[in-house]
Amino acid sequence: MSAIMGGGDLTYQVVEGWPKLPEGVLLDDCAGAVVDSKGRVYVYTRGEHPVVAFDREGSYQTSWGHGVFGGTHGIAIGPDDSIYCTDTQHHVIRKFTPEGKLLQTIGGPADRFSGQPFNRPAHLAVSPVSGDLFVADGYGNARIHRFSPDGRLLYSWGEAGTGRGQFVVPHNIVVDEDENVFVADRENHRVQVFTAKGEFLAAWPGIWRAAGLDMDRAGNVYVAEMPPPLYLLDAPNVGHAVSVYDKQGNLQTRFGAPTPGQGPGSFSAPHGIAVDSHGDLYVCEMPRFNMGSEWMEEAQRSRGSGEVRRIVKLARQG
Repeated sequence: MSAIMGGGDLTYQVVEGWPKLPEGVLLDDCAGAVVDSKGRVYVYTRGEHPVVAFDREGSYQTSWGHGVFGGTHGIAIGPDDSIYCTDTQHHVIRKFTPEGKLLQTIGGPADRFSGQPFNRPAHLAVSPVSGDLFVADGYGNARIHRFSPDGRLLYSWGEAGTGRGQFVVPHNIVVDEDENVFVADRENHRVQVFTAKGEFLAAWPGIWRAAGLDMDRAGNVYVAEMPPPLYLLDAPNVGHAVSVYDKQGNLQTRFGAPTPGQGPGSFSAPHGIAVDSHGDLYVCEMPRFNMGSEWMEEAQRSRGSGEVRRIVKLARQG
């Protein structure tokens, strides 16, 4: 029996052997994932195959984006199944068909902390209300930008800092059916909530390195928590977990072993998270980037000939 994680009405079983990779295809670090209307899962990686698509059972479908990206990071999906990818090195957002045909490029390099788009944009969300794009920008900025679907900048908000409406690495973003905007303010260890105009509504403190965000149809908000820096990597219960909140910021459940790992019930370096129409979760991990060479070497030894895990599927129970 695979590990059961979570609590209450939000319990999940680890799906062993997901995904099934063909010979010659390795994921390497997985920055994020999205699920389309047909249940296909698109994983955004830092390997030789930047975007890899699987069906719900984890069977490989296709891959694309080879040679396109400088820095793979955030991935989002529109209501028509168009796929948006942020590039932290080229400072742009690219829009693709599900088959990988480039449709649109938005943005370009701006000076660090200038407030202008973009400097290492981290993630974006497509509004289910207006179709506008809300961009978390990102590593070299501290802003949220709103763009029209045709790529026109409408307005922006935010600045560097720890107060309301300020950010230290706005890392992931979700927009709900009321067009409220949820931002994973990673290095402030919190989620902030705004109206579509950027008016502050709430802050949910105490979420260690809030990195990945997604929301299901019931309004549950899923937060992937990254691990601490290497000098704190052995601190128990700090990061490497998934937390689930309601839209009012009440914690529903939190799961993940006290220390980082790659076995059932553990996470190493959660960076992105996606939920499908069945309530199943896909937790994307980036151990090579986050865990250090000593941890990676030990993890590789423990796996024998297998690769260090980069993504976990958790099937919703009940």
